[in-house]
Amino acid sequence: MRDLLGHHRVREVGRFLVTGGLAYLADVAVFNLLLLVFDVPSLWAKVVSSIIAIAVAFVGSRYYTWADRRSAHPGREYAMFLLLSVIAALLQIGCLWFSRHVLGLTSPLADNISSNIVGMAIATIFRFLTFRSLVFPAR
Repeated sequence: MRDLLGHHRVREVGRFLVTGGLAYLADVAVFNLLLLVFDVPSLWAKVVSSIIAIAVAFVGSRYYTWADRRSAHPGREYAMFLLLSVIAALLQIGCLWFSRHVLGLTSPLADNISSNIVGMAIATIFRFLTFRSLVFPAR
């Protein structure tokens, strides 16, 4: 039984990472497109890229990562997922803001490190813990 639970958790984390990886690619691509090609200010570029990434993550989470945990109340799922995703996006945006306005690091490289590496690491841990327990809890 212990091996079965451990194997299940490894598969769950693997599916979470696949879904998150796709959302991350969308986030980084849109962020850099807006930042470098369209010269959108970094904080606004991050807001837009986060919205795109949230949509990708929801589809992957609901239909792949936790397909076996979908509830009979999809409206609650949507609302909780959106709320927690916005909080996670604010964690990333907060790291970007801190880097730019407190540390004075304003290059595109610094923006990517603060939001897409440091912020993403913090937000990913937050997402995994909250999505599996609050949005898609075990039945």
